[in-house]
Amino acid sequence: MSYGIYVGKNLSSTGHAWLAGYGDEPSSHWLEIHPRRSHSKDDYVTVGVTKDSEMPGKLSKIPEAKNTAHNIRVNYSHYKGVPPPITNGGLNEYGVAVRDIWSPSRKELIDITPKDQTGPNYSDLAKLILERSRSAREGVQIIADLLSKFGESTYGGNSHIIADSKEAWVVIQFAGGLGLWAAERLGDSTIRASRPGYIEEIPIDKPHHPDFIYSANLVEVAKEKGWYDQGTFNINQIFGDSKGPWDGVKWIENEMLKISQTSKKITLKDIIWAIRTPKLTSDRSGYGQVVPLVEPKYNALRLIWHSPIGSISAPFAPVFIGQREIPKEFQKHRYLTSGEDSKFMDNSERIQGFSEQMSTVQQDIEISRSAVQEAKRLLYLMLQDKETYTSEVIETFETHEKQLMGDLSFILKASELLLNENEILKAQSLLTYFSSQSLLSGLDLVNKLSESIYVRNKLNPNKKKIDGFKMYDQIW
Repeated sequence: MSYGIYVGKNLSSTGHAWLAGYGDEPSSHWLEIHPRRSHSKDDYVTVGVTKDSEMPGKLSKIPEAKNTAHNIRVNYSHYKGVPPPITNGGLNEYGVAVRDIWSPSRKELIDITPKDQTGPNYSDLAKLILERSRSAREGVQIIADLLSKFGESTYGGNSHIIADSKEAWVVIQFAGGLGLWAAERLGDSTIRASRPGYIEEIPIDKPHHPDFIYSANLVEVAKEKGWYDQGTFNINQIFGDSKGPWDGVKWIENEMLKISQTSKKITLKDIIWAIRTPKLTSDRSGYGQVVPLVEPKYNALRLIWHSPIGSISAPFAPVFIGQREIPKEFQKHRYLTSGEDSKFMDNSERIQGFSEQMSTVQQDIEISRSAVQEAKRLLYLMLQDKETYTSEVIETFETHEKQLMGDLSFILKASELLLNENEILKAQSLLTYFSSQSLLSGLDLVNKLSESIYVRNKLNPNKKKIDGFKMYDQIW
């Protein structure tokens, strides 16, 4: 389902907005930086879902953009019927951030969705926004245009939060194959959480309202289906699950609102807490992202705070648009990737003509640690005695992150000075070094905590035998 939260700049201690969240996926995740690319008019992108999807469809092709933007994103390896690599979102060089979050449609819409549906799926939309949009508003228009021209391959409904330094939008796409969508602009004093994504009342009596846009057929379809006659036009009740914000959404929005009303307002530490809290984060949480929606002097200085899995058992570290590479430990590892466990790295397979049996993962990545696997091990060790270990681990991560936050200010200033002198390669090297060391020192910390807890569990004479599975109590 995934989870996202937006905090407007008026509620932030730093004077800029935030977009944060995590992926909620069953497969491995890896971090990627995609450079700018140019494409010919004959280049196409394959989009959609296959017959194996829970709501089946057919893959199709749409024209590639002439130029695609430099972007950071997390990919994952598997969701039934959705061709990998799959993504929930990230950040591009123009400061546009996006998060994909499931949003349910009413049963009648799911029932009429074509069995041979075509058009971009939820992951395709997130990637295309990162590659093509120069503003949050343009990201909304990209979704609208794609759905109008090519349709959408849905798995029951979906949403995206799209944000830049000036504004943010939540966009809901409904099932049914009718091209139904709606978008709400989030104000500078807004806190909006999504799990699932939601929009409630739309002022249809004001068609040019600056905070709402929607598909031309939205009201017409509601009337034709007998779901709306007159009065308040609440799209969650008309087209969604009619539940409004779920309990976890209401809880975290209220908690963040209380923080925003203090003298300090909402800090980076608070945003991380909103993604890390055990009440919302668990084994299902695939990775964490926090994006400061700022306007630096140079696009290379834009960044994401990244954790390789749910940040309850992994610290955050900064990753920059301007860095050149990602440590191997945070890339795609073979045995954590769907379909790779039956392949080989032995080059004789390729020589004999069996290239389909060759792994797509580089051999030198497999000699490194997997950040995903190591952080998962820590999570399961913590769960052996969650009352004892959880607060200890989180406090350790917070201390580590506080140090990184202090160092970051110096790194950004130094990188800006280098870019002022057109020392691009030196700035890239500095950003790459700092990010890599931050990620790897966090991984070292995860390993040390794991070994400590492992030994403490072994030496604990009062340790109780655990039957079945243990997990944190969730509000969701």
